[in-house]
Amino acid sequence: MEGSNATQGTIDIFKRLRAEFGLNDVGIVIQSYLYRTLDDARALLKIPARIRLCKGAYNEPPDVAYPDKKDVDDNYVRVMQLLLASGVYHGIATHDPKMIDATIDFAQREGVGKDALSFRCFMGSGATCRTNSRATATGCAYMFLTENMVSYFMRRLAERPANIWFVLKNMFKG
Repeated sequence: MEGSNATQGTIDIFKRLRAEFGLNDVGIVIQSYLYRTLDDARALLKIPARIRLCKGAYNEPPDVAYPDKKDVDDNYVRVMQLLLASGVYHGIATHDPKMIDATIDFAQREGVGKDALSFRCFMGSGATCRTNSRATATGCAYMFLTENMVSYFMRRLAERPANIWFVLKNMFKG
C-alpha cells in the first residue's frame, strides 16, 4: 500500500481481482495512520480478506492521517483487535515492541491461536520481530525488491524524516 492517494484504487483492484479471478489467497495491506483504516478493515473483513496491518510511513496531510504517533498507535491497536477477533488469518506488520506486546496480550486474552496471525517485519530491522514471532506459528521477515533500492529508501526517508531515526536505531540492534 502506497500513499493515501492510492488507497481506494488499491482496494478497488484488490476486490476486482478476487471477484473476477477467484484470487482468494491474495491479501491486502492497510495503514493505521489513515483515518479511514478502521472502516476499510470492517469492509474488507466482509469479503473476508486477509489483511496485513502496518502503521504507514508516508507524509500525509492532517486531514487524511493522524499526525501524532499516539493516535496512530491507538488506531493500530483498535484495528489489530478487530482483525484478530475476525477469525481470518492476518499479518501484523510492526517493529514497535509496544504494538507487538499489545498484539500478544490481546491474542492471549481472547484465545486467538498462534496459527491465526503472524508478525511481519523488514529484514534487518533488529531482533524484535524474530524474538516475538515465537508468539505465533509463523513470523516472517521480508524485504522490498525494486530496481533501485537506494532510491526507494531515500524517497521513504525524505518523505518522512522520522524514519531516519527508526533506521539508525535499528542498525545497531542485534
